[in-house]
Amino acid sequence: MKQYLYILFFLVSLQTMTQDVIFSQNFLVPETLNTSFTGAIRAPKMGTIHRSQWRNSAFKTNSSFVYYDTWLKGFKTGLGFSFLNQTETASTYTFNQINFNYSMAFQMSDTWFFRPSISAGFGMKNYGFQNILLEDQINLNNNSINTATLDPLLLSSQRIFFDFSSSILFNNDDSWIGLTLRHLNKPNISLTESGNIPLDIFISVHTKYYLPFLENSRTWFSNYSKFYVLSNFMMQGNVNRFDLGFQYIFDDQFSLGITAATSPLKNDNNSNILNSVSTFAGIRWQGFRFGYSYDFNTTELLNTGGIHEFSIAYDFSINIRLLDRYKCVNYF
Repeated sequence: MKQYLYILFFLVSLQTMTQDVIFSQNFLVPETLNTSFTGAIRAPKMGTIHRSQWRNSAFKTNSSFVYYDTWLKGFKTGLGFSFLNQTETASTYTFNQINFNYSMAFQMSDTWFFRPSISAGFGMKNYGFQNILLEDQINLNNNSINTATLDPLLLSSQRIFFDFSSSILFNNDDSWIGLTLRHLNKPNISLTESGNIPLDIFISVHTKYYLPFLENSRTWFSNYSKFYVLSNFMMQGNVNRFDLGFQYIFDDQFSLGITAATSPLKNDNNSNILNSVSTFAGIRWQGFRFGYSYDFNTTELLNTGGIHEFSIAYDFSINIRLLDRYKCVNYF
């Protein structure tokens, strides 16, 4: 019976793992969401973010993202790479993907810029079949367990695939709107060599809009304060999500924000509209950007330990913004 419970859990977790990793700090670390941020500050930058999900449950999941990119001034292009790792405790499922990113920037007007990008890379899924005990491994004659099995499912415990994505970004000094399309080639992630299960295209439309209601105020507080509206609509297969929230930035050094994760397109009558609430904070210091966020679950999944995220990034030439020789994407 235990054998079938393992298989059942594995199939359920596999359905979950076919969905892309969503980081709560995607507005603090937008490289996780849109590759058009590659080279966006026209100077080298690098960073990492770690996500710990459901740490108090048996289904703990960890996700890590690392990126580096730079701007080639002579070619007016951005180049970079990113690496994503995800592990699931109970099934020992692991997923790794490395992507190489290329972006360009075009000036549309005095204030607006257009930034297209493409991304290509390789992904590898390891399904952790070694923890599943199958029938032909049980020897009832001598009460022993065989280490080998003839089950064809275990003969392809890994799947390696090529992946192609594209993004665009429109930005001015204070606001941006972007579109990301991942897995445009719909790579095959089937468990078996003869199977064909295409990975669904991931769609994201995300915005960060500056609220100018303090511009006419001449107080000390208004001179150092900025408020933004944040939104991000995502869809992959039959799963959809819409994040909506606000961000406050003080003196371009401190950031506080809150977003609500909702499911606006309900697939059944039992699905929740509000799934979680995420709070995040960031600080900038001498080129470094630090971030922390915590997600409060609002569904029936209780006592899971919530979701913690930690991020750190470094802009190698942060003072280049002060030269005002070009318009860069302003994000924090």
